[in-house]
Amino acid sequence: MYIVTAGYNDMVIAKIELWFDFSCPYAYLASRRADQLGMAIDWRPMLLGGVFRAIGAGDGPMATLSPAKARHNLADMQRYAELFDVPFQMPPAHPMRTVRALRTLLGLPRATWSQAIPAIYAAYWQRAEDITADAVIAAALVGAGLAADAIATALAHADDEAIKAELRARTDEAIALGIFGAPAWIVRRDDRPPILVWGQDRFDWLLAIRDGWDPEAGPPPGGPRTIVATPNARAVDFYFDVSSPFAYLALTQLHALGVEPRLRPILVGALFKELGTANVPLFAYPAPKLRHIGLEMTRWAAWWGERLAMPTKFPQRTVAAQRLCVLAAREGFAVGLRVARALGRAMWAEDRDLEDPATLVAIVDACGCPGAAWVARCADADVKQALVESTAAARAANVFGVPTFVVDGETLIWGQDRFDLVARALAGWKPVHG
Repeated sequence: MYIVTAGYNDMVIAKIELWFDFSCPYAYLASRRADQLGMAIDWRPMLLGGVFRAIGAGDGPMATLSPAKARHNLADMQRYAELFDVPFQMPPAHPMRTVRALRTLLGLPRATWSQAIPAIYAAYWQRAEDITADAVIAAALVGAGLAADAIATALAHADDEAIKAELRARTDEAIALGIFGAPAWIVRRDDRPPILVWGQDRFDWLLAIRDGWDPEAGPPPGGPRTIVATPNARAVDFYFDVSSPFAYLALTQLHALGVEPRLRPILVGALFKELGTANVPLFAYPAPKLRHIGLEMTRWAAWWGERLAMPTKFPQRTVAAQRLCVLAAREGFAVGLRVARALGRAMWAEDRDLEDPATLVAIVDACGCPGAAWVARCADADVKQALVESTAAARAANVFGVPTFVVDGETLIWGQDRFDLVARALAGWKPVHG
């Protein structure tokens, strides 16, 4: 039990659960850092494939990624393994069926789970062994110091109806909690609903929640967070479209990087069309994930101390807005950022219509630029072509979504939740995997 009495949100955190399946690389990475939360973790195995099928996600998100996004996801896993200083390799046979391993775990004494879970994870994600085989599971558990008779008993009963039913029940409980992927952290509080946090990369959030942050109630203890960057002189391209809430949030924090990125407005819809991606990826998510992504938007806004609300009109065509960003960027970084932020804020915090020319004029005027003249120039051939070329450059750089940072023309980092990686790259970090 963790008691928070810092005067921010006095509460008692009863426990933190980590819902996982051995087949998820991000759950493996999360498992290697869980002890840094300073609380006992309640390990909650589930069958991830069962979750995917129940929520209408088919074989899971990895099965439908564009080649560019699939390459980036693999690099992302490898980068976090490097940062966490944990061994990692992608097994050629991935994904492997983990039903047998999960049922064996359920058949082991609960007191041995702290040894058994890392051992099975190591077999999968460090040695790329076939954990569908009883001999592999047994060898991993023996290597972790578990008693041979306990292992034999667990394997012998892995197909018992009681064990099967327990795994189904745990998976059903995960679905009822709104879990749609792994790793999923459930923070149980004394008299409030549980908090779901998804991902191996949300430790700062978990620590803040442990220390009293209610992510649905405002900024974390101590006030909004900011980026801490100590950059060397490096070139950064920042690809964005203000149609994205996460691109807008990234624009609000871009100044803190300590460098002036090259602003690269693009038409993300045109990029999606080329890649064969859904025009509005949010609409392609299963319902539980869509609900959680909505929560993540508001949580990130609270984390950064920004306003954000889903606009009445969504999606919006942002062709004219992006052309205005092209014009603003030609005036230098300060003007470019000011106008891009204002356009993003108009859509994502002020519920304004970026398809309305009069609205665009007013936004640009408020930034100290000639609104009417710039909106008229959006029809100029050179402005149109510049946006087309920037979108083509994004495609050539393997950009698959926004916001995307490309540091020194080689390290591509996607997402406003990866500012920590961008700051590291600016300070000289060269990830092994690009």
